[in-house]
Formats: sequence, C-alpha cells, structure tokens
Amino acid sequence: MPSRRYLRTLDIAKAVGVHPNTVRLYEAIGFLPPIPRTPSGYRLFTEAHLDQMRLAKTALSGPYPGGKSLVEAIVFKAAAGDLGGALERAYTYLARVRSERAQAEAAVAFLEHWAQGKLTDTTIQPRRIGEVAEWLGVTTDMLRNWERNGLLTVPRDPRNGYRLYSAAEIGRVRVIRMLRQVGYSMMAILRMMLHFDQGQTQNLRQMLDTPRPDEDVYSAADRWLSTLADQEQRALDVISQLEAMINKQPRR
Repeated sequence: MPSRRYLRTLDIAKAVGVHPNTVRLYEAIGFLPPIPRTPSGYRLFTEAHLDQMRLAKTALSGPYPGGKSLVEAIVFKAAAGDLGGALERAYTYLARVRSERAQAEAAVAFLEHWAQGKLTDTTIQPRRIGEVAEWLGVTTDMLRNWERNGLLTVPRDPRNGYRLYSAAEIGRVRVIRMLRQVGYSMMAILRMMLHFDQGQTQNLRQMLDTPRPDEDVYSAADRWLSTLADQEQRALDVISQLEAMINKQPRR
C-alpha cells in the first residue's frame, strides 16, 4: 500500500478544480513532472505535483496576450524542475502583457482624441516602417497589408521614397492593431476609419460588424483593457506561485 503522503488523480483534480482527464492530459503533454506508479499502474502524486498542477491551471487560462508559446515554456520549465528558468520567463511574460496594455491604452487615447477632433501628438518624430513595427509589436508585412487595404495612408520621404510614419499614422496603427486583436474584420475597421476621417463619430455600432452585436468600438476597447488587466494579474499570480515553489525546495 502506498504511503498517505501520495495523492490520487482524483485528489489532484478536486484540489485544483479540474476534471481528472485534464490531469491525465497535462501529464501526457509534459506539463507535470514524471509521476511514479504502483506495480498495478496507479499514479502516485505528491505535493510537488499538486503545486505544479495549480501552476499549470493558472498559467494556461487564456487568452495569451503575451504569447501562448511563452506561457507553455513557463509550465514546461517548471515541470522539468527548472523553477528559476520558469520564473525568468514569467517575468518576461508579465512585461509583454504590460506592454500590450500600454499599447491598448494609447490606442484608446488616440481614438478619443480623434473622435473629438483634437490634434495628435506632434512631438513624435517620423519613423520608418521597421521602427514602427518593432515599437508597436507588429510586422512590416502587417503594416504594408493594412496600407494596401486602405486602412491608412503613409507619406513617403521625397528624398528616397521610404515610408515615414508620423504621430497620426502611428496612432491609426495602434487603433487597427487593437481592433484586430478584439476580433474586428478588416472591412469593419476600414468603414470605421472612413467615418472617422469624415468626422462622423456617432452611431459607431451601425458602421461596424462587431464581435458582439450589442457592442460598439469603445465598449470593445474597454473589454480588451479589462482582459489585459486580468491577464496582468494572472501573470503576477504565476510569479507568486513559482516563488512559493522555489521556497519549498530544500536548501543546499
């Protein structure tokens, strides 16, 4: 008979609040450390497995604004016993989520100023396409595609023909990027951009095919900001769990 210090699959599932099949799936994927078995094949879980299962559940609760592959890397590292490496990646993920939140807040601010007919920030120096892509977390191909589809028009440097993004174009890119992330189609964004360019900022719900039929662009933006705030807290929870797991390790 196994010692009482061991836990069953059902014990782990109940403690974490998942189905027993989820525990088995996480084991098969590699989200849990190797689990010893009795001669008859019963799994013998320990408190360390329970901690790892709790970490996996917290980390893998999407969406993943900081990148799903990075979240999975956190869980894989922890399962392999590299808690320090997992913690390092958790801080990287937190930084990405915070950056995403800052981008979304800047997009909302630009949208509000645009709707009110206010001037954009003139202190931003014109930037080339590669700089804008890196700064805003998009690819140059995405920027060119949005331009080809009429979502923005980027002036060119008369000396060499390079695209030069001013504050106005950068603001539009932020808005496009945010709306694509919350589920708007390219055509819906184009309609919104055309109406804004014409000074028509009322009845946005009628001009957009929104992800939710009762939602306008402002409420969609608020929903995305709320999601990012939740994911930032989730990243902080993952960090706290990893630090607690590290503190449980025997001192060398």
